[in-house]
Amino acid sequence: MQTKNPDRILRMNQLAPKVGLSKSMLYALIAEGKFPKGFALNQGGRARGWLESSIDAYLLNLANKES
Repeated sequence: MQTKNPDRILRMNQLAPKVGLSKSMLYALIAEGKFPKGFALNQGGRARGWLESSIDAYLLNLANKES
């Protein structure tokens, strides 16, 4: 029986190399509403995370638009 792996939470340091953009470019895209905003990792804190599956879906959608 195969079990599904839980979704990983990516931090910015992992996100930038995954999508091939710099952190500053990602922050600019987030501010423009062109990249998923992510979610707070703790209430009232500044730490943010992105579900790897949502980033994979974003990249797939972007690739499909180019086709």
